Amino acid sequence: MDKRTYPQPIEIVASPETLPAREYTSGAEAVAALKSIYERNTAFLRDAFHHVLNTGEVDRRYRSFYPEVSLSTSSFAQVDTRLAYGHVAAPGTYSTTITRPDLFSDYLVTQLDLLIRNHGVALTVAESGMPIPLHFAFIENTYVEGALQKVSRPLRDLFDVPDLATMDDDIVNGTYEPAPGEPMPLAPFTAPRVDYSLHRLTHYTATRPEHFQNFVLFTNYQFYIDEFVAYARDLMASGGGGYESFVEPGNAITLAGQTSPDGTPLQRLPQMPAYHLTKPGHAGITMVNIGVGPSNAKTITDHVAVLRPHAWLMLGHCAGLRHSQALGDYVLAHAYLRQDHVLDDDLPIWVPLPALAEIQVALQEAVAEITGLSGYELKRIMRTGTVATIDNRNWELRDQRGPVQRLSQSCSIALDMESATIAANGFRFRVPYGTLLCVSDKPLHGELKLPGMATDFYKRQVAQHLKIGIRAVEKLAGMPTERLHSRKLRSFSETAFQ
Repeated sequence: MDKRTYPQPIEIVASPETLPAREYTSGAEAVAALKSIYERNTAFLRDAFHHVLNTGEVDRRYRSFYPEVSLSTSSFAQVDTRLAYGHVAAPGTYSTTITRPDLFSDYLVTQLDLLIRNHGVALTVAESGMPIPLHFAFIENTYVEGALQKVSRPLRDLFDVPDLATMDDDIVNGTYEPAPGEPMPLAPFTAPRVDYSLHRLTHYTATRPEHFQNFVLFTNYQFYIDEFVAYARDLMASGGGGYESFVEPGNAITLAGQTSPDGTPLQRLPQMPAYHLTKPGHAGITMVNIGVGPSNAKTITDHVAVLRPHAWLMLGHCAGLRHSQALGDYVLAHAYLRQDHVLDDDLPIWVPLPALAEIQVALQEAVAEITGLSGYELKRIMRTGTVATIDNRNWELRDQRGPVQRLSQSCSIALDMESATIAANGFRFRVPYGTLLCVSDKPLHGELKLPGMATDFYKRQVAQHLKIGIRAVEKLAGMPTERLHSRKLRSFSETAFQ
């Protein structure tokens, strides 16, 4: 007979007093109410956690809930559908849970004001029925200290913990089906899904989510990061040039006008370090070294997507596939051959990835401006075409007949391991995307980089390539955001939030 003793079930659940639902006709007032609920309910969990650690008392379970915002409309009235977002498609009730309203304040005010204006109805702010996991009540710059040995029960007996069932991508993947009587989703991500990614971003990039900007450059080589860091530090030393600060891993911040950061940049970098050249309203540039491979490319974009950036671009190296290309030439992707496989379950490979005109034009114009070439002369150094992305770095070592035939039939002009993944996740998450690569070798033609060639190539091309990326971002930042967030990235039934 099993003589072990088991803890008795906890019957007492302690929660903050339930707040009444209230209606608002102002996005700013609704967001203020969301902040009040969120701050009160997360503080309750933090205080309860410290109480348990300090006293060892385990006689009750502690629970508080995310705030939510909802909208109900009974009209099919046509709204201004020139925007890709800011309206619902049919009568009904729509809602979403909200986390970190402090971080998303400007975004939320914009989304909610559009709904109020387009539908002429008030929004309801209330506590949801979705518990806040204890882990997510501690935001990324909070240090938890305590003696867990004092606690005689598992913490999951006393607090809610992250639940994978509430952190999937069913809504944004278009596979979510509300239960009968359940509201339809108002936003592409639930609060726990957002919280999960915010904490992952801190882990992978060693910078806090609030430092991320609305325009993101991804690269697959440290050389680009080195050039970006040198550029940003020079910019800060000379007054900023419109940028407020430069943030490095470890959250070391150099303000405009300074020559050194407040804080010490990390010496041991994280898996995908991020660097942020900040402007008011998050209108600056974030650059992330994602390393090599589609897995990293998917991982980082899975998490950056919850910040709802205005655009992300891939700048990196690729293999040129045409005899007419030379090392250092540029490739502007207008289509992708997806052989990366990491998104096959989320976005079938038969889904086309459209080129986005605003991104393509900004990149091409930036190449012309930085190189000084235009028109027919620009064709000497840049080709537009299909980029193939694969998951086997050493594909050349296998029988080449199959891969080469597929590359030829697809009319691919370049090959890498990240670009199609970043574009596909941009399509999936409704984040405008683009790719500008630089040819660094030509394996089909026996042109591989020797050490001396590589050094010369990097010195000559990386600085220019980065300047092109920054110039393209500045062009995009000068556009109205409604032009960037294209209706091409919206399906039949979309959430109202961008």
